[in-house]
Amino acid sequence: MTDAFAKRVYDVVRNLAPGELVTYGDVAAQAGRPGAARAVGRLMAGSDGLPWWRTVTASGRLVPGLEDEHRSKLEAEGFTVQGTRVVVQPTSSG
Repeated sequence: MTDAFAKRVYDVVRNLAPGELVTYGDVAAQAGRPGAARAVGRLMAGSDGLPWWRTVTASGRLVPGLEDEHRSKLEAEGFTVQGTRVVVQPTSSG
C-alpha cells in the first residue's frame, strides 16, 4: 500500500457528507485502485478523525466489534440498520 493511495482514500472518506454511504470498494475505485476494498478496510481501521462509519462492506455489514457505535452513527444520519447490516435502500411498505 502506498502513501499516495492512503492519502487518496483518506480524501475520499473525509469528503463524504452526512447521510452519504459508500462501500470500501467504492472508496478504492474512487481512490484509483478498483478491487482494493480490503486495503481500504485496513486503512479505515487505523484512521483517526475520519467519518469511518460512512463506509460499509458490499453487503452492508457493520464493522465487527464496533457494531453498536456504527449503528448509532448511521441511525443518527437517517439510515436504517437491521441486525448487523445497514439497509441502504429500504423498501416502501405502502
